[in-house]
Amino acid sequence: MSQPPLPASRQTKLLSPDANGIAEAAALLRAGGLVALPTETVYGLAADATSGSAVAGIYAAKERPSFNPLISHLPDLASARRQGLFDANALALAQVFWPGPLTLVVPASPGCTVSELARAGLPSVALRVPAHPVAHALLEAVGRPVAAPSANRSGRISATSAAHALADLEGRIDAVLDAGPTEVGVESTIVACLDGAPRLLRPGGVPREAIEGVIGRPLVLAGEAGHAPLSPGLLASHYAPAARMRLDAEAPHDGEAWLGFGPGQDYPASLNLSLAGDLREAASNLFGHMRKLDALGHGTIAVARIPEQGLGEAINDRLRRAAAPR
Repeated sequence: MSQPPLPASRQTKLLSPDANGIAEAAALLRAGGLVALPTETVYGLAADATSGSAVAGIYAAKERPSFNPLISHLPDLASARRQGLFDANALALAQVFWPGPLTLVVPASPGCTVSELARAGLPSVALRVPAHPVAHALLEAVGRPVAAPSANRSGRISATSAAHALADLEGRIDAVLDAGPTEVGVESTIVACLDGAPRLLRPGGVPREAIEGVIGRPLVLAGEAGHAPLSPGLLASHYAPAARMRLDAEAPHDGEAWLGFGPGQDYPASLNLSLAGDLREAASNLFGHMRKLDALGHGTIAVARIPEQGLGEAINDRLRRAAAPR
């Protein structure tokens, strides 16, 4: 009951940044594939943000050890406002700095289509409108939010060229859309606009002073906010259920809900991350299943043992965070 290894024979295509290459990249993304795309900051590893399975593929390819929220990229502000709720500060920043190297973390809208896995189970969503013309054309062609963390394996240096992305991810992804070296070379600045006081979560391509000039006040720094806000690149607590979590369980005790993995686990008040024991499917279902079981009101959710390999490492990391004392 484990995820099959990433196929070593997977062919990674190098696509030209012309109409044909962009159309092929868009078709791959709509079909659930993975494409490294250029932005003005760094190359991103793109997948359909509305598909939990596609997003799980990002984690598998990057060997990312934990499920942090991912930035969803959109072609324009109007598209972004369908995914998130923009207060006056967020709207002012978007109007000045988009398209460009600024990510805004805002409350998810009621109609948000970004998957639970891409949002790490949170009620917020991280959004960006990139300035790169090839990225913009690709996003227009895909017609959906596109999650795209940096196109490198976890813990390695971010890719600022197609060659960098290929060196880390060849054989693990479907294609690289090659538009030459990136212009900015550092990741986007991330600002959270969640509770009336914009907070700087990550410095990046837009200077803090420029942001403060727009909002007319100093940015609160993440460490000064009284709690650890969530964004890509920052480790913090994720969605935690109200119920206690009992991990590596063999079976539920009386009165417990059950989060299973694999066949032969038919219990009351239960959901199964993957009957087939597929870790990619399990990752896709993780946050939604936890939320549904939590809503049943049981004091404890017992969780089946998950293999500590491949995406299982990230799933177990997330479960341990959910089970931590609080």
